Amino acid sequence: MHITQLNRECLLHLFSFLDKDSRKNLARTCPQLQDVFEDPALWPLLHFRSLTELKKDNFLLSPALRSLSICWHSSRVQVCSIEDWLKSALQRSICSRHESLVNDFLLQVCDRCPNLASVTLSGCGHVTDDCLVRLLLSCPRLRALRLENCARVTNRTLTAVAAHGRALQTLHVDFCRNVSAAGLRRLRAACPRLTLRAEHSAAMIPDQAPRSPQAPGAAFRKLLQR
Repeated sequence: MHITQLNRECLLHLFSFLDKDSRKNLARTCPQLQDVFEDPALWPLLHFRSLTELKKDNFLLSPALRSLSICWHSSRVQVCSIEDWLKSALQRSICSRHESLVNDFLLQVCDRCPNLASVTLSGCGHVTDDCLVRLLLSCPRLRALRLENCARVTNRTLTAVAAHGRALQTLHVDFCRNVSAAGLRRLRAACPRLTLRAEHSAAMIPDQAPRSPQAPGAAFRKLLQR
């Protein structure tokens, strides 16, 4: 019996055991299997372990997507977490290769996946408040939002959760240094039923304003004034 003689339900079940690359490779073998690959029912869950995976064509975004996870554990995450004004030219060059990847990908998710129920972002140092606000507005059924080590997330995201996260039941903002204790208190007061976790976030040192360069001789004059 040839694989193409299996019915659609069996083929979908078979594909479900394969990773994204294997599904794509199998789909290339014939139009019938390509059609199975493009069936939204095959893609209720998506998990990415690196940002480069977001650029591949081995998955499908559709209204069937319910759970999305992007967990990037790399030494480059530390570089992304450095404040922009403190980065060296080399560090800025490293970040420029991927800094818009997650935001651009999430905007596609906003347009194509309105039934999303769970999102996990870990090590996504360039994801912005604006992008998360758009996600909350575009996915009204979102029940769980878990953020870890997302350096650019601020109290604006907490405010958006209070305003637009009507279905949200769980929010994690762990190791997000620009989330403050005051912002967390306001959110708890506004959404008492929300399961909120912010491990170490409020205790971390937030981003600082860029230091303006001193005029020539300013440091010397300060010493004289002491």
